[in-house]
Parts: sequence; C-alpha cells; structure tokens
Amino acid sequence: MKLTRREFFKLCASSAAGVGISQLYVPEVVAALENAADGNPPVIWLQGQSDSGCSVSLLNTTHPSISEVLLKVISLRYHATIMAATGETANQTLEDVKKDASGKFILIVEGSIPTKGNGEYCVIGENDGKHITLADTLKDLAPHAAAIVAVGACAAFGGIPAAKPNPTGAMSVSEFLGKPVVNIPGCPAHPDWIVGTLVHVLLYGMPDLDTYGRPVMFFGQTIHENCPRYYYFADGQYASNFGEEGCLIQLGCKGPVTNSDCPSRRWNNGVNWCIGNGGMCIGCCAPNFPDGTGSLYTALPKEKWPNKESKTFIA
Repeated sequence: MKLTRREFFKLCASSAAGVGISQLYVPEVVAALENAADGNPPVIWLQGQSDSGCSVSLLNTTHPSISEVLLKVISLRYHATIMAATGETANQTLEDVKKDASGKFILIVEGSIPTKGNGEYCVIGENDGKHITLADTLKDLAPHAAAIVAVGACAAFGGIPAAKPNPTGAMSVSEFLGKPVVNIPGCPAHPDWIVGTLVHVLLYGMPDLDTYGRPVMFFGQTIHENCPRYYYFADGQYASNFGEEGCLIQLGCKGPVTNSDCPSRRWNNGVNWCIGNGGMCIGCCAPNFPDGTGSLYTALPKEKWPNKESKTFIA
C-alpha cells in the first residue's frame, strides 16, 4: 500500500491523543516500510557528552517495542550502550558500515561534542593503543551519512555540557560539523519524535524543518499555545506557589519560548507531562537551553511574555 505524506502527518497528529508512545508505528506505517525499496537502513548511534537519557527514552518505547524498532524500522549496527560487541569488533563495525553503506546509513548523535584537549574529553575506543575520540569519529563518518540526526538537547544545541563556563569546549553537532542537521531536542527526546522522524526520512526524505532544524510536525507550536493553563494567563491569574491554580510563568515556566507538542503527546506512554504534573516547562527543547532560558525557577523577562490576544511573542 501507498501511505501518502499527508496521511502520515495525520497519523502523527492522532498519535498526540495521549493513547500511548510511538503510535506512529501503526499498520499503515508497517506496510509502507515493508514495501520500501531500500529496506531497513543501517543506523550508527554515537554517544557524546550526555546522560544517555535519550537512549533510555527510546528503549522505553512500548508501541512499538524497542525490538520492533530495531528489527523492522531500522537496522541498528552500532550503539555502544546496548550492542554486544566491544573493542576492535565494535570499531570494525563502524568501518564496515562506512565502507559498505556509504551514502545510505543514518548517523544519529546523542550528546554534545567536546572540542578542547583534542577531543580527549570523550573517548569512544582505542586502536593500537591510540584513543579514538568522538570528535574524530564524527568527522570521519559524517561525509558518508545519508542523514545526520542530533537527538536530545545536548546534541541539538549543546545543552548542559555547553553551558557556561563550558570547560570541555562542548558544541552541538551542527556547530561542530559546520552544517545543518536534523535536530530533535529535549531532555530527553520523546520516543515519538525519534521514531517519527526516522520513519519520515525512510519514506519521504527529510521532513520540513524550522529555523533551528527541528521537524515542524513535532515542534511547530510553543508549549504555551497549547497549555491547559493558558486561560489563566489570558485572565492574568498567576500562581505564586506550586500547587496553586494559575499560570506558572512567574514561577519560571519556559513554555512561551519552547516549541514542542508535549501538551498533547505527553510522556511515559501518554500518562503525564511536566505541567500536567504540577511543574513548569524547563525549556529543554529551546535552542538556547539552559543559559538563554534562565535558571529553572526564574521568571522570563516581561519582553519574552506572549501577547495575550494573539499567543505570539512580544518582540
């Protein structure tokens, strides 16, 4: 069967109904992937400066199970945390994919790229006693990849490792490579965002991206625009303490400057999300997180507050 791009977008929207994680992987998508001419593409997943939260997030996907993602959606050839191979065998896998699938494999990077000390702050292996750094590996593989995807706030925009004073010279993937990549931010990134973006690349090529390289189908609107507490903001009712009714903007909510569909997609198999749980949005999908969004409990400056009538930013 032929699944059109418009139909795929409708599936993306329906998956945001809180009915479970990664509902993008429905029978229509399965059939479309099975009929894809190129089959499951090899995927290399490199890990840099991060807490592996995005890997854990993806591993927690339930619909589909992670085994279905790895065996039916993609062919994960390298992931240091979950692969059985180590040492020279693991290193050889990278070389084999680069040689045998040049121009066809997808390169996923989780975590920021340290650049000081010749990249020695992130060593991913050894070869004849010489350290293999993430920085050198990324430079070597990137020209051969069909697509490069930065997963998580650290890979997409530098994240916490790149925050001041940034002692390791941490950079985002796009900054390090000096070219645009597909950015899937979040701390961590939602499984739907990862799987959905990969499926789009497989079936239709690159998705529509915003100014910051984020897929518009997941990051097209701000948290604030769809927040269930929005009507409090419109009425000028602000909470002074957590647990109170009211908009949380004075308590540090970064929803007005953060784009994602968290309010409708939610987390942990659609159970809840930050604001739904009584907390505020910390801005982990924003391109300037964390330095530019301010400390967690510091309110955004008034010039960043949205216009109550139009829901747009005040310039």
